[in-house]
Amino acid sequence: MTGPGGCGGSTHWQQRADVVVIGTGVAGLVAGLAAQRRGRKVMVLSKAGSTATGYAQGGIAVVLPQGVRDDGDSVDAHVADTVAAGGGLCDAEAVHSIVADGYRAVRDLVGDGARFDEAAPGRWALTREGGHSRRRIIHAGGDATGAEVQRALDDAARVLDIRRNHVAVRVLRDDTAVTGVLVLSEDGLGIVHAPAVVLATGGLGHLYAATTNPEASTGDGVALALWAGAAVADVEFIQFHPTMLFDGPAGGRRPLVTEALRGEGAKLVDAHGDPVTAGVHPMGDLAPRDVVAGAIDARLKATGDSCVYLDARCVPDVARRFPTVTAACRRAGVDPARQPIPVVPGAHYSCGGVVTDLDGRTALPGLFAAGEVARTGMHGANRLASNSLLEGLVVGGRAGRGAAEHAVAAGPSRAVAPARLTAEVLGRRELQAAMSRDASVVRDADGLTRLRGVLGASATRPLRTRTDLEDAALTLTARAVALSALQRAESRGCHHRGDHPDTDPAQAVSGVVDLDENGHVGLKVRAVACC
Repeated sequence: MTGPGGCGGSTHWQQRADVVVIGTGVAGLVAGLAAQRRGRKVMVLSKAGSTATGYAQGGIAVVLPQGVRDDGDSVDAHVADTVAAGGGLCDAEAVHSIVADGYRAVRDLVGDGARFDEAAPGRWALTREGGHSRRRIIHAGGDATGAEVQRALDDAARVLDIRRNHVAVRVLRDDTAVTGVLVLSEDGLGIVHAPAVVLATGGLGHLYAATTNPEASTGDGVALALWAGAAVADVEFIQFHPTMLFDGPAGGRRPLVTEALRGEGAKLVDAHGDPVTAGVHPMGDLAPRDVVAGAIDARLKATGDSCVYLDARCVPDVARRFPTVTAACRRAGVDPARQPIPVVPGAHYSCGGVVTDLDGRTALPGLFAAGEVARTGMHGANRLASNSLLEGLVVGGRAGRGAAEHAVAAGPSRAVAPARLTAEVLGRRELQAAMSRDASVVRDADGLTRLRGVLGASATRPLRTRTDLEDAALTLTARAVALSALQRAESRGCHHRGDHPDTDPAQAVSGVVDLDENGHVGLKVRAVACC
């Protein structure tokens, strides 16, 4: 996609809004609706059609209030499970705040039309996933919760001004605050003047050759925040989903195989039928994702096999209960009712991201972030299963309301585009190959040092197309990940260092990355404070 003059030329159009939301997944649409319901003029930018929300097979982890259920679950129990999975880096205040607000946020989603599976009329069916001590996961269509959430929000968001095929190029600012967004559309380069911007761009899975993420997950939000002068933190903690469907060596997006199958009794075995997680963790196959992914990675390295297997033949009526997984498996020539499913760990979720407070505010006035792109302190070093949609719902709404309030207080803004737009860019295939080799499930100093050398060989070039912009975002984000992973000389959460296999209590602090005055990535190791 190239407009007249590309990104290196003058702007061709200008528009105004009170709030600009970048992204149309759960966090973005909830934020946009919240701002619009506060009476603000909202514009939502959509780079591509599919979102990570739409692909989510798991559910929403939510504690139902007393009277709705009576099985001993509680906010404190959910908080405890989340903190236990988070490897010592969760912000306990953030976890409690988001978990406690979960049921309200889900009820709001139901008000927007979402429907969840029921065990009996008026009573949601609940399942259990890895790391959870209770059945507290609500779901829709068995394993199609994300699709239902996306459908309901898409319907509700028809009232919003959603601009398709609009790529955010830069968040614009003056000396003190956000002033708007530079955008590339089919009409060329333009400016949306706005005093408040919400980043809801999703993740960074396409740093790697194979991922569960949609094609738009290229680290845009992390890069946009860094270029705007905001900080990111904990970006070394990239969660590899233990069970991504293995259908050969090809890269790109691959389906995941939901954790709920293991919650219903499916077992992980190797090519010889031996259990993969036996003796690794007391919760076995339902251990937190980092533990299970690490166990699979170790088994594959020990055996030289290309995959392990998830044996779901014991799950009753698997095709009806898990139609999304069944369809994906059948496309790969596997019938999960009759055959074990070949799986490998795959890049899935970024636990860190843009540093925000509990309302999605960054330290740059007018800039907010919500969803996977944000680092609220909820996930720490490793996200607990089905907490992602929960966080997107809760913080997305808070960010939208906060952005609306900021827009009122700040008043209209006037943004100015940079005279010339360039960035350091490494070719995508080379970058993905290097990241997959040196910054995957297990890393070490030699590999990370080699990776930084590869990334350092990038060249400065003009940004003229969507591909240029994505490659620039991937390059900057990869540099932040590589630096953070190299500096964290320990294993914690979903960051595994083969040369430092133990957890170091002295490193139970976050690594904060920002750009210096010359645009170079720098890292500070400190407790995170925002706003």
